[in-house]
Amino acid sequence: MPNEFTLPANSRRALLAAGLMSALLPITAGAQTRYPERPITLIVPFAAGGVADVTARVIADAMGKTLGQPIVVDNRPGAGSIAASQAVAGAKPDGHTLLLMSNANAVSVGLFKKLPYDPVKDFTPVSTLGYFDLGMFVPRNSRFNSLRDLLEFAKKNPGKLNIATIAVGSTQHLAAELLKSTAGIDAVTVPFKASSGVLVALRSGEVDVALEILAPMVPHVSSGDVRALAVTGEKANPALPSTPTVQQAGLARYNVASWNAIAVPAGTPAAVVSRLNQAVREAVASPAVHSKLEPLGVRMQASTPAEGQALLVSEIKRWGDVIRAGKIKLD
Repeated sequence: MPNEFTLPANSRRALLAAGLMSALLPITAGAQTRYPERPITLIVPFAAGGVADVTARVIADAMGKTLGQPIVVDNRPGAGSIAASQAVAGAKPDGHTLLLMSNANAVSVGLFKKLPYDPVKDFTPVSTLGYFDLGMFVPRNSRFNSLRDLLEFAKKNPGKLNIATIAVGSTQHLAAELLKSTAGIDAVTVPFKASSGVLVALRSGEVDVALEILAPMVPHVSSGDVRALAVTGEKANPALPSTPTVQQAGLARYNVASWNAIAVPAGTPAAVVSRLNQAVREAVASPAVHSKLEPLGVRMQASTPAEGQALLVSEIKRWGDVIRAGKIKLD
């Protein structure tokens, strides 16, 4: 009789399957822990020093600590965020190249005849970071003591109110166009190259009111050089807590905020997107991050990837409607 024991066929198959699973476990575990395996690049479509850049750097630092790899900010400014967005759209979808997405990505769809990428199909939003309210500011000695005063004047004096903003096609400029259509007023929008020009014109009385993000204006409100009539978001902003929203001031259908988000190239693995989303959530919830960004007027808010995608799609439609109504084109 042979000196061996033969397992039944079904038992042999079970042991073989178990052996294969055991062999694969280290490979699977290694694949799950390899991300990120090197420093991550966050491409920012804005120049260094602005509120978007500061936000990106603060968030990147916090995320890097969570992920165990540094996140290096690469500034690539350009109209419509096109150069930066194109670089990320064409990057390897492995989670090591990120985009600081903003409502500029949504606005560019309506402003330009053709983009070298599809903002909806070529990116996967990871999470929003925060919202940047705008404010409506007047000179210190302005005759307008409230937004209601300003709108009543504009209605009684068509074409006499001047509204300063930065460049044509910016969120500030489009917010002014939306204000005119929502309030039913005839006013003149005066675009400047930069926030510094807006501030000079406002303080000198060259313009009646300015629509600008809060960060460059809050110090001048604190010093008394200018006054804030309203903020444009849906709720009071921590940087100007006593200033009413436009809705509270009487224009019920007006709500405007710029925003930033983290996005990756389409096709990035879901597990990587989930890991990044968790890192963003931890950063946004950090008291240290809040203490640095809230004074700049940033309302911190994370989201799911699906919520980020829905925001992008809705903003493309919203600003596209404003651009078409105002017959605004850059290219």
